Amino acid sequence: MEDKNYYKILGVGKNANEQEIKRAYRKLAMKYHPDRNRGDKNAEEQFKLINEAYAVLSDKEKRQKYDTFGSTGFHQRFSQEDIFRGFDFGDVLKDFGFSSDDIFGTLFGRGFKRKSHFGDFGARDPRYEYGSPWGEAFQRETRAPQKGDDVTYDLSVTMGEAAFGVDKKVSYRRDGKLEQITLKIPPGINSGKKLRISGKGSTGKKGGPRGDLFFRIHIEPHPLFQRQGDDLIIEKEVTLSQAALGAELEVSTLDGRRRVKIPAGTQSHTKLRLKNHGFPHFKGSGRGDGFVKVIVKTPKKLTQSQRKLFEELSGEGL
Repeated sequence: MEDKNYYKILGVGKNANEQEIKRAYRKLAMKYHPDRNRGDKNAEEQFKLINEAYAVLSDKEKRQKYDTFGSTGFHQRFSQEDIFRGFDFGDVLKDFGFSSDDIFGTLFGRGFKRKSHFGDFGARDPRYEYGSPWGEAFQRETRAPQKGDDVTYDLSVTMGEAAFGVDKKVSYRRDGKLEQITLKIPPGINSGKKLRISGKGSTGKKGGPRGDLFFRIHIEPHPLFQRQGDDLIIEKEVTLSQAALGAELEVSTLDGRRRVKIPAGTQSHTKLRLKNHGFPHFKGSGRGDGFVKVIVKTPKKLTQSQRKLFEELSGEGL
């Protein structure tokens, strides 16, 4: 779906007031009006976009929903019939000699005939004749039941809950009322993933079905682990002597404490693999791996005896 930035189309900021939006529209509509750019298809397309942008931004309710849902979300909820409903095409430009019919014909085709205004697009609401690709479809749409709006909430889960799954009780508001639901978090879920509960969104219009409820998952940062895909990175500090001579140490994993062997001569930032100690694969079998990232710790302060030992090592080329 094409992303339409209505503010950019009109050349105004998101905080522009009603008069600023109107002035910008008038200026651009005069510039790109087809009567002044005969045969110029680019100007005609630009003129259509300008009218669409103004139809949304000049209407407080539509503008608020556009700002809330963004371009993609707005166009998932509003058809072009919805966008232009209640918009009087000629009102802003009538003092320049352009009628509603001039603008209407450009936007929807000269074959569309009206007895007066197009349905409830204009100031009055007489019925209109067919003849446009929108005619019959719009009449059906205005009578048909309409599905309610979808509702989306953000939900934070711990890394453990995301890894192994959990049944989580969550509260949310629907149509102004507080409701509670038990949401099943599947193992291995990723941040940004949406979980859908059908029919738990806003009430439909004209007897239509309810919208859907979505929970967008956010995994809280963990103090020990970093997730990379389905692998987990576990940092472990070791001393210079442990890195040089080798050692066997305990590390934390999602499954509890595990012993890991640090080979002699291990370099800082070396990764040691712990097979199948990562995240479960989402909606699949198996798991990622854990990786112990060895951090060789250099002492900031030395005792006299430690300094002497290091000086001896330095004399040996270490």
